[in-house]
Amino acid sequence: MTVAQDLITQARAWLAEDPDAETRDELARIIEAGDTAELAARFAGTLQFGTAGLRGELGAGPMRMNRLVVIRAAAGLAAYLKAQGHADGLVVIGYDARHKSADFARDTAAVMTGAGLRAALLPRPLPTPVLAFAIRHLGAVAGVEVTASHNPPRDNGYKVYLGDGSQIVPPADAGIAAEIEAVGSVHDLPRPDSGWDTLGDEVVEAYLERTDAVLSPHSPRTARVVHTALHGVGKDVVLAAWERAGFPAPVLVDEQAEPDPDFPTVAFPNPEEPGAMNLAFAKAREVGPDIVIANDPDADRCAVAVPDGDAAGGWRMLRGDEVGALLGAHLVHKGVSAKDANSTFATSIVSSSLLGRIAAAAGLGYQETLTGFKWISRAEGLRYGYEEALGYCVDPDGVRDKDGITAALLVAELASELKAQDRTLTDLLDDLAVAHGLHATDQLSVRVEDLGVIAEAMRRLREKPPVALAGLRVVSAEDLSKGTEALPPTDGLRYHLEGAYDARVVVRPSGTEPKLKCYLEVVVPVGGPSELSAARTRAAEVLAAVKRDLAEAAGI
Repeated sequence: MTVAQDLITQARAWLAEDPDAETRDELARIIEAGDTAELAARFAGTLQFGTAGLRGELGAGPMRMNRLVVIRAAAGLAAYLKAQGHADGLVVIGYDARHKSADFARDTAAVMTGAGLRAALLPRPLPTPVLAFAIRHLGAVAGVEVTASHNPPRDNGYKVYLGDGSQIVPPADAGIAAEIEAVGSVHDLPRPDSGWDTLGDEVVEAYLERTDAVLSPHSPRTARVVHTALHGVGKDVVLAAWERAGFPAPVLVDEQAEPDPDFPTVAFPNPEEPGAMNLAFAKAREVGPDIVIANDPDADRCAVAVPDGDAAGGWRMLRGDEVGALLGAHLVHKGVSAKDANSTFATSIVSSSLLGRIAAAAGLGYQETLTGFKWISRAEGLRYGYEEALGYCVDPDGVRDKDGITAALLVAELASELKAQDRTLTDLLDDLAVAHGLHATDQLSVRVEDLGVIAEAMRRLREKPPVALAGLRVVSAEDLSKGTEALPPTDGLRYHLEGAYDARVVVRPSGTEPKLKCYLEVVVPVGGPSELSAARTRAAEVLAAVKRDLAEAAGI
């Protein structure tokens, strides 16, 4: 049998099982056209189920996100849960407003019900934090969120949580993947048309009651906010949370307020991407708020922008590390104490080290974890966790994952308190720099079409690690794939540089996007407010030089 014949045989077998008329038609057209290159791309393997669950481009075939892939994933998860002793456990299922999300959620509910588990669907497309909350609130054994977060419109994904409300980590991911691999024909899987529950608004109301708890009683609630949902599902819950808290109603970016799976006003629905905040900044110039807040499409991330006369357009996006430090400092100010049962601050190895200094100054515990909230949420005694990619967990007892809505409430509370003192978020950042040193971070991020480019860059750095970056000698080069005393193995490299700047570089492939990411940090000592400008200039120079030399060393 030729390669082409084998591909067509595989495609026809897939076609016979696919329950979705749309992807069946799509695949039939590819077969009829004899497009072996396209078939090869779609049947080169299967989407791998890992610690991020599944994520990929929508379409027919095992290398795409589609109903057949989701049904098999749900069956594998059900088998895993039953093997773990949860044969009659509850699985809560949430979904966003992307193409096919509702279909994937209903398929999951049907598979769980057919397997003998109890399934409950959230009532409509809702933020991911509501699903993470519902798992703990309802005592579920697992949860599934159908979302591709801030990925491009053509993508969707399948995120799995276990009963503690945290995303899966090894060895659970491998156990679920093995059960998925063992699934036979989907024709043999019971998939009833009913039998699961569809939850009502009471679960959303319970989540909103919990959001109140992150704010201090009688704290100022005066900050005026422009908000964009970036065509996602966050608007209604944000408005309800704001009304309950007593803040002025946010001014919405109307063009981006309602869910739209095509994300028509942005190239990428990610506040970090160039141009994504343009409409929000235009609205801010029109109405003059204190801050701008953006949620990503599933509202588990929170971006913050502040007025800045030196920035183009008069507004500047704060880095995730800046917001992470501000929230840490605010929680300390609100009274988080080492006497509390849970008083550990945590962040990932790719985030700024400033949170560690804030925690140390307050006598709090501090832990660095691998990248992702699946690790941060498991820090012992967690009170607050964040990572630089705009993710913040400010209420781990309620939502043991990043939550862009409660984080936004805390930012608004902090802005209100500072406003009452005729101060701003920027003023507090300056205070932190004077107290702990100017922690400046940057990122070298390369999006690729060919994942081989990333593998080649990692190979090159492993075989010939840089001896110096920005003229600073590399004093330690760690291959994180071997693990450390504090960290399990992961595909990454970490360099520490000599000198007073405490410079650090971490290189890793993204777990959710076709990107190579390099995270840079330098710490410039600051003797007082008058030295801040010079410190920022020096930090920018060092970061630019590190970025340049690292790109050369990696061949990117």
